[in-house]
Amino acid sequence: MNEILVIIDKLALFTFIVFTMLGAGLGLTIKQIWEPLRSPRLVILSLLTNFILVPSFVYLLVQIVPLSEALKDGLLIMALASGPPALPKLAQIVKGNIAFSVGLMMLLMLGTIFYMPLVLPLVVQGVQINSWDIGKPLLLMMISPLVIGLFIKAKFAAIAPVIQPILFKLSSTGLFLGLVVRLIIHTNDIIGLLKTGAIFICAVFIIFSFSVGYLLGGPGIDTQRVLGVGTAQRNFAAALLVGSSNFDDPNVVSIIMVTSILMMITVLIVGPKFIELDQPKDGDIKQLEISG
Repeated sequence: MNEILVIIDKLALFTFIVFTMLGAGLGLTIKQIWEPLRSPRLVILSLLTNFILVPSFVYLLVQIVPLSEALKDGLLIMALASGPPALPKLAQIVKGNIAFSVGLMMLLMLGTIFYMPLVLPLVVQGVQINSWDIGKPLLLMMISPLVIGLFIKAKFAAIAPVIQPILFKLSSTGLFLGLVVRLIIHTNDIIGLLKTGAIFICAVFIIFSFSVGYLLGGPGIDTQRVLGVGTAQRNFAAALLVGSSNFDDPNVVSIIMVTSILMMITVLIVGPKFIELDQPKDGDIKQLEISG
C-alpha cells in the first residue's frame, strides 16, 4: 500500500510541476518574466534573503537548540535549497506577481545549483554533491515546459487562453493530491517530530523565512507576497535529492519531507488570510481618492 502511495506522490509531483510551468509559460512572455528582475535592488535583496539570511538564521538556530545530528543536517539542507518549484502556483494562490515568481524561481533555482555544492560541505560533514545532479531534474521538469509554454504563447496566442485554465486545474489537482498523500505517508514522521520538539523548530524556520522575504520584497505588495512565499517554501526537490543520496539516517529525509509539508500547508492556509491584512481598507481608498 505504501509503495502505491509513493508512486501516486511522484505522479502528483510531476503533474503539479510540469503543468504549473507550462501554464505559466502560456500566460507570459520572456519580457514580462525579465522585467521585474531588472530591478537591482529586488534581485540583490532576493539573493541576500535566500542565500545569506535564511541559511545563517537556521545555522545559528540548530547550534542553539538541542537536536540530533540527522535533524540538524536535514534542516541545514532545506535552508540552503532555494528556488521552490511550487512558486508560480503559490504566487497565484496569494495573488502575487506571477511574472516575478517565474523569474525569481529561475534565479534562485540556478543559484542553488551552484551554491549548494560549495556551501553545504562547509556546514554538513560527509556530503558530496554535484551541480549537475541537482540541476538536471530541475531543468528537465521546470525549464522545458516553461519554454514550451512561452513558444506556444508566442506562435499560437489564440489557443493559449483556452489551454491555460485546464493546465492550472490539473496543477492544482496534483498539488492537493500530493499534499494529502504525503500527509498519509509521513504521519508517523510528523508524530515523531512532535515528540522531539523539532517540528516547532520547523515552524520558527518557516515564520522567519516568510517574514524576512515579505519585508524585503517591496516596494510593491505583489512582489512582497512572492518573495515571502518563495523564501518560506524551500526547494524540497533539491533538498530531497541531496538528503536521500548522502545520508543513511532516515531522519534526514524525514525532517526534509515534514518541513516541506508544513511550509506548503502554512502558505496554503495563512497566505490567503495574510492578503486580507495588506489589502487597503475602504477608509484608505476614500482618503486616497480625496487626496487625489
